[in-house]
Amino acid sequence: MDLILARNRTDLIKARGGGTLALVPTMGALHEGHRSLIRLARDRADQVVVSVFVNPLQFGPGEDYSRYPRTFDADLAACREEGVDVVFAPAAGDMYLPDRQVSVCAGEMGRIVEGASRPGHFDGMLTVVLKLFNLVRPDVAVFGQKDAQQLSMIRRMVADLDVPVEVVGAPTVREPDGLALSSRNRYLSAGERRVALSLSRALRAGAGEPTPARVRAAASKVLAEAPPELELDYLVLVDPATFTEVSDPYEGEAVLAVAAKVGTTRLIDNMVVRLGR
Repeated sequence: MDLILARNRTDLIKARGGGTLALVPTMGALHEGHRSLIRLARDRADQVVVSVFVNPLQFGPGEDYSRYPRTFDADLAACREEGVDVVFAPAAGDMYLPDRQVSVCAGEMGRIVEGASRPGHFDGMLTVVLKLFNLVRPDVAVFGQKDAQQLSMIRRMVADLDVPVEVVGAPTVREPDGLALSSRNRYLSAGERRVALSLSRALRAGAGEPTPARVRAAASKVLAEAPPELELDYLVLVDPATFTEVSDPYEGEAVLAVAAKVGTTRLIDNMVVRLGR
């Protein structure tokens, strides 16, 4: 079947086929990481919908909403190559009423770690995700582990609000040198890209340690030795379900997460670590 381009709810209803449906929400500027999500979605359902929507609600003042990469023609081509059935690409005016009043509140979890650095970000993210769930009505939704707090918060919203969607997390895709794939990587100069590698180096160093204190120490050492062009925002070791900090003694999985600016580009990364072995 040829790729169908849907712009609104009516288009989605017409495009809905039989069987199970998987949704891959994106903001476009698709790269190999997005393609891996699409492939996982294809394995999990009969029909795959990819949404392409740069959501204004999750950008704060002074952030990069206006310059966020928009490569719609290339995104459509990538979706065709991956066998996507429907691309849902609404305009902002089709997603949000001009007098919109109701939105999702992310709660305390939305105000810590990434939420502390980007106030209101998770409220906007959860609002658009819930709207996409209501519009597309997927059986399965696939999100990347690279945005670990986002993934955890979507799972929490689905549980708290009884949303009938299975949320699937997909592993982070990296360049051969370890840099996590991101649509914002295209902002980086060659020199900045080399500086950005300090993030994944720090995560790898921490992931090899057995206790929270040693994980933080090993990762912090790498970041302390990073070039001065790297401006650290946070380095945290958190419970993957709540994103609250863990401390000794702790056994099980934790998320080592980092955020930093390199030049004018803000980057995030994380790695799951297993403690207490």
